[in-house]
This record gives sequence, structure tokens and C-alpha cells, in this order.
Amino acid sequence: AFAIGQMLLGAGAAFASGTDSSFLYESLVAEGRGEEIEDQELRAWRFSFAGLALTAVTGGLISLWSFEAAFAMSAVAMAGAACLAFWFVEPPHEAKSATSEAEQFQLATLKPAFAKPVLLWLFSLGVLMYGFSHIPFVFGQPFILEALNGVGLAGEAPLVSGAVTTVMMLVSVAVSLVAPKLRKRIGLGALLLFAFALQIGIAAALAITGTVAAIGVLFLRMVPSSLSGPFIIARMQPLLNDESRATFLSLKSLVGRLLFSASLWLAASQVTDVGLMTLADIQFVLKWYVGVGCVALCALAFAATRIQIEATNKP
Repeated sequence: AFAIGQMLLGAGAAFASGTDSSFLYESLVAEGRGEEIEDQELRAWRFSFAGLALTAVTGGLISLWSFEAAFAMSAVAMAGAACLAFWFVEPPHEAKSATSEAEQFQLATLKPAFAKPVLLWLFSLGVLMYGFSHIPFVFGQPFILEALNGVGLAGEAPLVSGAVTTVMMLVSVAVSLVAPKLRKRIGLGALLLFAFALQIGIAAALAITGTVAAIGVLFLRMVPSSLSGPFIIARMQPLLNDESRATFLSLKSLVGRLLFSASLWLAASQVTDVGLMTLADIQFVLKWYVGVGCVALCALAFAATRIQIEATNKP
């Protein structure tokens, strides 16, 4: 049942991963407000993470009483979101090209997008940052548990983990308030590379710090995403057409999930015979992530010097 639930959650995320942002952009364009996409993506980001901050600690509290109840509350939230979705009004779309309706669903419609260097660069960065944003989530949980074990509070791990997530989301929302000023000051390319470098730095800190200090590092987990996620999506949107926009964004999400899952499969080779990774094993795997990340960062920085990352109509 758990595996089926995870499959349904993954399917839901995949269906919505590109559709929601595409719907927002096309709705804004229909109202002649397409230039607001960056501000609106940031606004949506703040509301989403404020909601996550609110529910993270309450979810931890509920799970102390019943894990099933926590899942049930998630189902109620999803049902509410589904009801709201039926109130949406479909925005008008661009006139379709001469290709047949069947061809609209083929990945061949994405060829023009991948022919644009800036989209390929943003796609690659987005895929990498998806994985690195989840490294502290996957490997940070054992740090929290071990820290609590040291003070005899291992049973409170769900509540503490929820509290850490709440602080993490609130920090992310706070950083998103200053992100536009930072973006104007240093430029889009530099901001995105800085955000990726920060992700690598967080993984490096987890690889070398003690368990208690690592909890503080986890507070910064979503800061790089608040400095990059809305800006990557907003930069991509005008460069994509209505036929491929949602598919392109969903493909970015899917490739990110698959690549990160493959890396976890490789990391699983370090698991001990009892199915648990020791702290030394975790830090060994994290060092490999840091090494790969540094190589990718250098490659992206080099490519950025030869690509027009910033939109030409930006000041």
C-alpha cells in the first residue's frame, strides 16, 4: 500500500510539475500581463512554502499520534486542491502549427526548445538543482535522528523533523523577499550559479560537520531553491510555445527525479548488511555528490560565458 501511495504521489507531481506554471504564464499572457511572470512565480512560491511551513510541524504532531492520520490529512488537502482546480478557466492558446494532433504529443515537438542554448543550459541546471535540493532531505534525516539519540529523544524525531522543515520553509520565504533585489544587482546567470554553489556547500557541510551542527545547516536547504526556482521557470516560459511548454517543464522535472533516483541507487551500494547507512557511509556518499557538483558547476559557469542567460529586454 505504501508503494502504491508513493507511485500516486509521484504521478501527481509529474502531472502538475509543468502544467501549473504553464497555466499561470498563459493566463497572464491572455490578460496582457506576461511580463509579470517572474513576480507571480515568486508570489506563488511564497504562498506554497508558507503553507508547507504551517503544515510541516502540524504534520509532525499528528504523526506522533497516528501516521495514518497524517496521510489522511494530506489526502484532504489534495482533494481541496482538486476542487479549486475545477474552478480554473482555461486560457486561450497560441494557434497550433500545421502538425497533426497526434504529433503534438510526440517529443519531436520539443526539438526547437532544445535547439536554444539558453533553454538547454537552464534545463541542465534545473535537473541538477532538483537532485541537490533533495540531498539534505534524504541524508539529513539520519543526522536528526542521531542527534536526538544522543539526548534520548529519538521518539520525538517526527516532531523535530517537522519543526526543522517549518524553519527551513520560513527561511526560504524570507530569502525570496530579497531575491528580486539580488537578481537585479548581480544578474540572472550569476544568481543561479550562486544558488547551485550554495546547494553544493550545504552538501559539503553535511559531509564534514557533526550531527548537531548539521541540523542548523538543514535550515538553509530551500534557500537555493528560492533564489533559483521561480527565476528559472520565468526565464523559460517566454521561450517556449504553447504546444511544448508544459511538456518541456514536466520533462525537466521527470529527468531530475530519474537522475537523482539513479544516484541514490548507486549510493545504496554503500548500505551495510543490516540495511542502514552509518554516518561514515553517508559522509562518504556526500563527498562524491560534492565532487560531481563542483565539476558540473564549473561546466555550467564556463557555458554561461558563451550563452545569453539574461533576457535581452531586461534592464
